[in-house]
Amino acid sequence: MTDATVETLGSARRLIVKIGSALLVDPDTHRVRRDWLDSVADDVAALKARGVEVVIVTSGAVACGREHLGLVGRPLKLEEKQAAAATGQIRLAHAYQETLARHGITVAQVLLTLDDTEMRKRHLNGRATIETLLKLGAVPVINENDTVATAEIRFGDNDRLSARVAQMISADTLVLLSDIDGLYTADPRKDPDARHIPVVGEITPEIVAMAGEPPPGYSSGGMVTKIAAARIALAAGCRMAIAKGKRSNPLAALLTPPDRGGALATWFLPPAEPRTARKRWIAGSLKPMGTLVVDAGAAAALARGGSLLPAGVRAIEGAFDRGDLVLVQGPDGRVLARGLSAYADEDARRILGRRSSETEAILGYHGRDEIIHRDDLVME
Repeated sequence: MTDATVETLGSARRLIVKIGSALLVDPDTHRVRRDWLDSVADDVAALKARGVEVVIVTSGAVACGREHLGLVGRPLKLEEKQAAAATGQIRLAHAYQETLARHGITVAQVLLTLDDTEMRKRHLNGRATIETLLKLGAVPVINENDTVATAEIRFGDNDRLSARVAQMISADTLVLLSDIDGLYTADPRKDPDARHIPVVGEITPEIVAMAGEPPPGYSSGGMVTKIAAARIALAAGCRMAIAKGKRSNPLAALLTPPDRGGALATWFLPPAEPRTARKRWIAGSLKPMGTLVVDAGAAAALARGGSLLPAGVRAIEGAFDRGDLVLVQGPDGRVLARGLSAYADEDARRILGRRSSETEAILGYHGRDEIIHRDDLVME
């Protein structure tokens, strides 16, 4: 393998780390492996010191909570899993808070379901919350809202949830810490001739066929859900790594190429970067629900790469909700752009032509300064 083909964490700017139950929770004591988690927290602190924004997607609530409710030693009913998750989430959050506090890092717990990442209004709310936490220097620790997300518990794939979060916040790197150091041509536990695959550029049928059954124990994912996560991540312009997490400091090991003593991993590489992928999604995947007619000054600002402010909007057509796709029309009637509206049509009509500083007094709440942020806008 040459240096040209070796990927590391060195270029990450917005990183999501997914931690599975099998790594986090000791199967005998049902308690968090604190020494291991401390080593991960040390890695996170070092990455933040390099300027990397870090988000953690964690499993383990059910595994961590079952002992405290006397639910060990047997399979759990769905409602028992939800009850275990309810108590386990508290203990998980406390463990992350304690270990990152050693570095003066604030932790914020965020509970999501897949619906929260896929429904546009909830998607925008989640994106805004997580991005605000990152700007404030916190580390969001995300878990499935297992107490209400029945389908997610049954199939339990935080692999896919982490990829959806990467898509939501335009992360450039996703690392799935696993019990295996990447994708192999066959199951290396059964086939001694199985070959490790260091780089995947496309999810082909051959790649899908290499995914095997999940291992026994707490883990409910396995390679099948990791390949599904890779498909989501690549579509969002986010590169993804499957890496072995059982060693101490597993993220630090990914900063060095394998041929120089670093950790072995499989990197899935996207055809475009996150901003480009998001723009493509906005441009081609949604149906316009309304139109904003803007003045010449706003049209010029958009052409320079700016956001659309309320002051530049002269008329609004159609009925739409927050997060819906709308067209932006210039004073000559030509469509200039399309983007996701930060306001429903009713509120947008109340603030059109007004300064952003006036919106709170008009609407009774402090919304976005922009009707369409430049990150949510694509020029025609």
